[in-house]
Amino acid sequence: MGALEIIQDKTLTFEQKVVALARDAENSLSVLNLSEDAKSMLDKGIICDLFEGAAPYRPRYILPDYEKFIKQGSAFLRLESAADIWEAVNHLLILYKHVPSITTQPVFVGNLDKLLEPFVTDIDEARKAVKFLLVHIDRTITDSFCHANIGPEETQIGNLILEVERELQDAIPNITLKYDENVTPDHFAIEAIRTSLATAKPSFANHSMFTEDLGERYGIASCYNGLHIGGGAYTLSRLVLAKLAPEAADEHDFLDNVLPHAVHTMADLMDERINFFVNESQFFETSFLVQEGLVDRNRFTGMFGIVGLAECVNILLCAEEQKDRFGYSERANELGLKIVRTMETELATRQNAHCVHTDGKFLLHAQVGIETDFGISPGCRVPIGEEPTLLDHIKQTALYHQYFPSGIGDIFPFDEVAGKNPAYILDIIKGAFHSGMRYFSTYGSDSDVIRITGYLVKRSDMEKLDRGEAVLNDAVVLGLGSVKNAKILERKVRNV
Repeated sequence: MGALEIIQDKTLTFEQKVVALARDAENSLSVLNLSEDAKSMLDKGIICDLFEGAAPYRPRYILPDYEKFIKQGSAFLRLESAADIWEAVNHLLILYKHVPSITTQPVFVGNLDKLLEPFVTDIDEARKAVKFLLVHIDRTITDSFCHANIGPEETQIGNLILEVERELQDAIPNITLKYDENVTPDHFAIEAIRTSLATAKPSFANHSMFTEDLGERYGIASCYNGLHIGGGAYTLSRLVLAKLAPEAADEHDFLDNVLPHAVHTMADLMDERINFFVNESQFFETSFLVQEGLVDRNRFTGMFGIVGLAECVNILLCAEEQKDRFGYSERANELGLKIVRTMETELATRQNAHCVHTDGKFLLHAQVGIETDFGISPGCRVPIGEEPTLLDHIKQTALYHQYFPSGIGDIFPFDEVAGKNPAYILDIIKGAFHSGMRYFSTYGSDSDVIRITGYLVKRSDMEKLDRGEAVLNDAVVLGLGSVKNAKILERKVRNV
């Protein structure tokens, strides 16, 4: 879409036009030194840079140290340390305006319960402040990749967030409950499930698993991305395995030659993007977030994403019958694991000096897909419409979660009867985490807010956009595309 088309587009708000025009200008540049192999794979759609732009000048994802900000204030923003809950809320809303990302808006708004809990003196006043904060986020950070965290401990603010979200029925922010069976009380987790069935959030993160991989100071940002607080991700590119598989003569050629070559080609591309950003963009030299200690360049990494593992396996095995396909056949699932392990092994040979906190390594990430994906399943998921029974599905998807420290997850919609027995769903989540799952999402089949792949949109907003009306949430256009191309509304609904 050219500049004039952007200006004349009736479905874009003013702010969405400004962002689109900026991207158009950036993409007119040519500053990255890409290999011919990388260019070819980009042209074929085997490698996808996820619209990061031709000249990286901001990190894809930033997770500022909001706790430090609340305690120290900001000289650049002329803010003293927060003295009460209203100052804390006001400070956060001011800082959010100045936290960039690939979407131009913050993808992480903090562990909200931990940030606000110290300021609770009156529960009714705290509820007003929480509602004010959440409404303001939804109306001003108009992008579903905005993500908040709560837990693992129960807090007054955590309970208020769950209560208010059920009332508001907003898609923004996305929320994750860091869940630890030994720390999170059952009654608090059950309240979270009630809110999830009504608003598709929070999702449940396996806190002990994330902590083991990333340490205590981690946050869940964007869709379900586990990253280091005070840092983030320079870049996220993805390897579209469904499009790579046809390049191989057979399964052995894929594992021995085609896949390793593609991994290194994409890693080279990521190195080039990171090199330009760190050495040419001047972000770390000029951002007050860095100067005031809210962001540390040594806590950033690169995310190596994949999609379409299911289709890749089915293509390599020429699997037509359901019993032979990914998610069902032991041979298919084992091939999927071989593919993931091969990528892990190849990436272990790589070093990027700018990924200090991850020992020079990129982190594997099961990317959730984009709106133009057709016949390509997110990450390592079983294709929609082919889901096994709930128990088999959980056991199958859990096989892959250990390999993706920066994020992987699966989605299990439940019917309206589930709301009468949320304890049943909690038992399922506990079992899933014991089986090795990293991240579990659910929503009610009758909810207006639904989870698309990793982000949330309202069905009612998609209907408006489909009629040609502008909507506030930038991600609705992505959600509508995914509904049309990836059969999102046809997920298997589970009963209790």
